[in-house]
Amino acid sequence: MVLPDPLRLAIALLPLASYGLLIGLLNARRQPFLTSGGADMAALGAAMSGLVLVGPIELFRPEAASAEYGSYVWLFLLVLYWLGVWLTVLLARPRLVIYNITAEQLRPVLAAAAREIEPQARWAGDGLALPTLGIQLHLESFDFMRNVAIVSSGGRQNLEGWRRLGYELYARLGQLQVRSNPRSPGILLLSLLLWVVCLAQLVTSPQLVVQALREIFTY
Repeated sequence: MVLPDPLRLAIALLPLASYGLLIGLLNARRQPFLTSGGADMAALGAAMSGLVLVGPIELFRPEAASAEYGSYVWLFLLVLYWLGVWLTVLLARPRLVIYNITAEQLRPVLAAAAREIEPQARWAGDGLALPTLGIQLHLESFDFMRNVAIVSSGGRQNLEGWRRLGYELYARLGQLQVRSNPRSPGILLLSLLLWVVCLAQLVTSPQLVVQALREIFTY
């Protein structure tokens, strides 16, 4: 069975499949992986770029701009999309994301890191305050994907304090051994299957690919 429009299918799904491979590999490790909230959001923006390109961007592409700039309009639209992603990253509150760890495993590591840089650190439920550094945070656990987000609480946050916390937490997590996420093989298998399906459609349906290219770049 030949799926319709293999080019648009590949544009939409290959970034998502690549993101899935990355998440699967991170969850297959025996160590947690720490990243900033901005980097995590940018990676998600890259994963969604294909769907946005063949969805809202193509649907609402300005006809006047297309007639004026031809195929270059796609470059302008992609730049506009990434500017939106970058603005979202800049406006987002400070956040740290740790993959392949549970909240129960992270909490003692975070507590030790907080005490190292802030002796007055204190817990209140899932919330942690570091008053001298100007940090208030709480934990958000995503048990299905086995990752935890350290999210700022309140609007007034010290970015330098967050950097210090990130460095200290990174050093301590590097010494922590955990088991691989049992869902990682399924994530990797599904992502590889998407890659195979998309590439097979591109290779076996060259006429449909050419037709899709004409539809996208001809006005």
